[in-house]
Amino acid sequence: MEVILLENIENLGSLGDKVSVKSGFARNYLVPHGKAKMATAANLAEFEARRVELEKAATDTMNEAHLRQKAIEALGTLELTAKVGSEGKLFGSIGLVDIVDAISAAGAVVEKREIRMPDGAIRTTGEHQIDIHLLTDVDTSVTISIVAEE
Repeated sequence: MEVILLENIENLGSLGDKVSVKSGFARNYLVPHGKAKMATAANLAEFEARRVELEKAATDTMNEAHLRQKAIEALGTLELTAKVGSEGKLFGSIGLVDIVDAISAAGAVVEKREIRMPDGAIRTTGEHQIDIHLLTDVDTSVTISIVAEE
């Protein structure tokens, strides 16, 4: 099924691209979420009329993501305290919510869905690199230092 993308979508295409996707993906995700329209002649003409508006919105979103990236990079190392047993293992773990709260308390804006933790929650003390995916092609990271609670 052919669709016209109304925004940049990672691993699929960018604004204005005419791409072929499976019909279920188009009907159940892309079209209802306003990310694409069916590639009919009428929709192509409507897209061309709105192209400037959509490109401006995409540029604004990208600029906002770059500003957030700079704010996150300016944080440096964030320090979190946790209860620790012998051998440096935590009682419990440090998860997404704890990291989002620490970043927000430091003054930057980040959402839970933007945090990338492929190894799962943090269960040991020390410094850990946390990747943050703000937007397509806008990635950053922050260092979290876990220290024992006194």
